[in-house]
Order: sequence, then structure tokens, then C-alpha cells
Amino acid sequence: MSFDHREPGTDPAAWTPFLDTRSATPLDLDGIGSVVVLAPHPDDETLGAGGLIATAADAGLPTHVVLLTRGERSHPDSPTTTAPELATVRDDEFVRALATLHPWATASSVGIPDGGTREHRDEVTDALRRALDDAARPTLVVAPWRGDGHRDHRIAGEVAEAVTADATEVSLLTYPIWAWHWDDPSASAQPWDRARGLPLADAVRDRKRAALDAYASQVRPLSGAAGDEAIVDDRHAAHHLRSTEWFFAPVPTASRSRESFDAHYERKPEGWDFERSWYERRKREVTLAALPRERYRSALELGCATGVLTAALAERADAVLGTDISAAPLARAAVRAPGARFVQASLPAEWPTGRWDLFVMSEVGYYLSPADLDETIDRVLASLDDDGVLVACHWRHPDDEAVSSGDAVDARLAERWPRPALVRHVEPDFVLSVLPGPGVVSVARAEGLVR
Repeated sequence: MSFDHREPGTDPAAWTPFLDTRSATPLDLDGIGSVVVLAPHPDDETLGAGGLIATAADAGLPTHVVLLTRGERSHPDSPTTTAPELATVRDDEFVRALATLHPWATASSVGIPDGGTREHRDEVTDALRRALDDAARPTLVVAPWRGDGHRDHRIAGEVAEAVTADATEVSLLTYPIWAWHWDDPSASAQPWDRARGLPLADAVRDRKRAALDAYASQVRPLSGAAGDEAIVDDRHAAHHLRSTEWFFAPVPTASRSRESFDAHYERKPEGWDFERSWYERRKREVTLAALPRERYRSALELGCATGVLTAALAERADAVLGTDISAAPLARAAVRAPGARFVQASLPAEWPTGRWDLFVMSEVGYYLSPADLDETIDRVLASLDDDGVLVACHWRHPDDEAVSSGDAVDARLAERWPRPALVRHVEPDFVLSVLPGPGVVSVARAEGLVR
């Protein structure tokens, strides 16, 4: 994900009707012993969780903010201020803002370079663990949403998920910052099925607004010169000054198990009604129509289920291998697509040997943990021929047994894939992307219709 904060971005008003339809689980601080906030930059704690910090203060809850960087690179093109000077300014602003939200909150500053969380991941991990060692239990940790689009935010979110996963009496919620700016409410990439809403009393909103105003270097221009523009102007700030503060519960850390799929096929031998459902039939035709070549040398279908799509792929490829985590659907797949080969495998750990010029991942990615999805992407890239493609198609509605969502999978594929998608088709029910290898050319160019 890349974006430019200087662009207007999504109009805050465009989010209002969308958010009005959200029936999020309320965020309740009852029973919480303390709050720990992980903030990559000074002002992230206010923008993403200022209302929560102020509400914790009113509830008498100890709150600690772990500040990772000093935010010295917020104005890299400034002709009037150096990075060290700006770091000192933002240090002072952070102290004033936090005191406005929670007069007796504590904070620790890690001091890693702005933009350097990836290179200092171990220091981020250690700082969060130290904060949790001193925090009263049960502890609520809030950290940036890992899909926010900013590298520092992503690393902070990943570390928070890893540290809290094995911590006793610790829960995690994540907050978006820049996603409000780049995301589209009509096809949002944020995991709204896991949203938590914290209504903010008027007095709390006033304190959050005052805390944000303490960041003069961010909400107002440093000067009238180019490069000194406000980072969080009124349009940006409007995203964060609503009457509800939004957080996301993290996805489960483990991929869906083989046992759960075995149980599903025991109840429903034909899986998800692949042949009779018009949704399934239409989605299958859209997937096949998106393939940029008429024929392929070798295709690997990840999660082939009962082989309905596999049979169609066998008409477009010289050799087809279908894999599934469960044995039951593979027996049906072998009958349905006798020209294909099938292997029972739990991906990505049991990865087949070979190279392919066509990968198909349909309704599979959201059953994988974030780590397993990333490893699957790595393995596809390592075994994809230069002229090959990955076709990924995923359901966009909530699934109680899924680890993430179709939109989250599609966004992660786009973020990790080294080249832009050839095709990205989005509709209310599913999202489909065709991701190319380095040697893929357009259909017209392949046929010599254009030079």
C-alpha cells in the first residue's frame, strides 16, 4: 500500500453513511486493569486512541504510552527546520498532548529513527514487553492496525500481535490512522467484521481535540514555505474527531485446521454447493475469463475442494495439480477431473515440488494466518514461471470460520506482490486479482496486435 498524505484523500463525509451502518461490538473498559498504547510517532496515540486514553483517565485506569520514534521525519523537505530540531519540538508536544488526555498517564520513549521500525523490530518488541511487565492485569493493549499503509505502523502492529499472543491476561485492539485517508468506504480493506466502537462523550472529544491541537508542528504549517505544510490538516483531523473511536480485534493467529475442514465435508460432502449455486458458477466463469492466456503449461490450484474449478482448469492447461487440506473432497475431485493430479497437503508447510505458470487461489487465503499467508505468497513467487500468473478470488462477506477477510487477503497480495495487478475486479460479493510474473505481456501484445 502506498499513498501520499499531501493528496486530499477520501472525504471524511464519505465515511459517515458507511460508519452509520456499522453495528460494531462496543468497547467496554469494565474489568480492565490498565491500558498500554503503542504509538509509532508522536500524535498517533492521540489520533488513533486519544478518546480511549481520556476515557481510561476518567475511569481511573493506569495508562502507559510506548512511543517508538520522535517523528523527526514528518517534514523531510522543510527549508526552515532540521530533523533534530523537529524531534525536540515533537517531544514537547507529546508531553503536553498526553497530559491533556490523561494527567497521570506514563510514557516511555524508545527513540528509534523515524521510519526505522523494521530495522529495530527487536527494540520495539523489548519495549512493549517491558511495558507489559509493569502493567496491571488484565491489560488492554492498543496498537496500529497492521494494514494501515505506513511501514512503521505495520511493524508496530505485527509486533503487538506477536507479543500479546502469548501474554497472560492481555488483550489487543488495533487502530487505523492513514487507512481513513486512502481506503474506500464502498470497498473497504479494513476488517469491519472485527470492529469495536468506543462512543466518546462530548467532554472526551473536547480533550482529544485539545490534545491534537497541542501538536502545532503537525496540524499547522511550520511556515509559508513549500515543504512546511501541515501534515494533519483539518480534513485529515476530521477522520479522527468523530463521536466514535474505531478499533479492530486482531485475526486469530492460527490457520484454520484440517479437523475443521474434515468436519465440514462430513456434514456437506459437496462442500459449498459449487455446481448448483449461481454465485459459485458465475464466480467460476469470471475467474476463467480473467486468465490472460488461452492455454497454460502447468497449473497449481491451492485448495481445490471437490474439483469443480479444477475440471475447468484442466481444459486450459496441459497439466493440473490440485491440493486440499482434507482428503474427503479430493476423492470427489479425482472423479470429477480425471485428467488432473491431486495431493492432500496443508499449505504452506506441505508445499509441492515444481514450477507452474498458473496458480489459482480461490476462497483459500482468508483461512490462513497472516504468517501462513505471507509464506504462501513467498512460495508462489519462488515457484512461478516468469510468464505465469496468480489468480486470487475471495468472498467479501463475513465468515465466522475465516481467519481474515477476502478484502484483507487481496490487500495483502497487492502489498506483497512485486508488480501491479493485470486485473482487479471488485463487486459486493467477491474480489478477484490477476497478479503477473515479470515476463507477462498483454493479450494484444502477445498476439502481435500492438508493438
